[in-house]
Amino acid sequence: MMTEEFIHFLWKFRMLKPELRTTSGEELQIIHPGEHNSDSGPDFFNSRIRLEGTLWAGNVEMHVLASDWNRHNHSADRAYDNTILHVVHTDDIIIRRSSGEPIPTLVIRDRYPADVYDRYEEMMENRQWIPCRKLLVGRHIPDFAFWAPALVVERLLGKSERIREILKQTGGNWEETYYRWLARGFGFRINAFPFELLARSLPFRILSRYRGNPLQVEALLFGQANLLDRADEDDYQKRLRIEYGFLQSKHLLEPVGAGMWKFLRLRPSNFPTIRISQFGNLITTRESLLSFILSCPSGNDLRDWFDIRAGSFWDDHFTFERISPMNVKKLGAASIELLIINVVAPFLFYYGLEKDAERFREHAVRLLESVPPEDNADIRNWKESGMETPDALRTQALMQLKSSFCDRRRCLSCRIGRIILDMKKQAG
Repeated sequence: MMTEEFIHFLWKFRMLKPELRTTSGEELQIIHPGEHNSDSGPDFFNSRIRLEGTLWAGNVEMHVLASDWNRHNHSADRAYDNTILHVVHTDDIIIRRSSGEPIPTLVIRDRYPADVYDRYEEMMENRQWIPCRKLLVGRHIPDFAFWAPALVVERLLGKSERIREILKQTGGNWEETYYRWLARGFGFRINAFPFELLARSLPFRILSRYRGNPLQVEALLFGQANLLDRADEDDYQKRLRIEYGFLQSKHLLEPVGAGMWKFLRLRPSNFPTIRISQFGNLITTRESLLSFILSCPSGNDLRDWFDIRAGSFWDDHFTFERISPMNVKKLGAASIELLIINVVAPFLFYYGLEKDAERFREHAVRLLESVPPEDNADIRNWKESGMETPDALRTQALMQLKSSFCDRRRCLSCRIGRIILDMKKQAG
């Protein structure tokens, strides 16, 4: 099915066949397609065309049917009076300016490569993992390495919105904001929101007062997480409950709602109990949270900084209730890399935006280049499709590509989609 978006694509990338004429027989030459307008108003601004030897500059409007002009009420909108050309797929009515003068019309039916439209239609109707999956396999995409940084910036800007919300909630307190953002990261997607609520219920100014006492830090975290209310508690849990009862009363704390934490279908090493203890260990063993990040540490420095373990109680436990084989619960390399990708880099990028400091934004991107590629279902699918994944910058770019372009079927705005559709590059 023909769409206006496809007509825009043909016009913008000069994919119409030569020797064009308007419906009145005038010879038409496209000098410059103009600037694509994504807001209200004509589709292309500042276009330049030559009609019968005369140069015209102005706006170009496009529709599938010429009558769509009236259907969209353009005839009553003076913004369209400077339209120098009406580009349509089917000419079913004569369109005029408000003065009554006909607007030159170009009909593109049969004036574009049929195989380009066939590929476009195949992608639009495709319900595979990504629309171009079948057409992409085995095809070299040399331009993607140059597009990847822009996609990564787009992804970091999206994550910045969530950090901005947290900064607003904290009244502009950067240390508290990073503490909450870091806690959210320790939830590793499945428990991200409960972790954020936990940090929100337990301000950093309170928790940091007890960083010299690991028992009190764990008591505050597990108590606020509502994970200490067990009938069959062991000695360690009893100690935590007693300590928490005193601290809760002292600071007038209200724990998060019970039943929020997800254990089902998680590996035991990813249980929220283990992550909470590891987070507590980070609080007690690291002198600073925010100031260290703002020193723009290298990837190796960050790996050392996140090299932590859960408390000794958890060496033979995954939950309070059951003893497990002895195993020190260290934060694994893959988890550390995810924290660098999803916590540190976005925060540095947003901090650089707010402070207008380019060095933080640049360092955020460099960190992604220093981290190995992620390994998840989407990335494995990209690799099977032939896309290279040398580092986290490339994998983050591919994830943004899928969410922002593929999932929304914005194939005509995608550089990969344009390469696949462009018959000249197909031949190359």
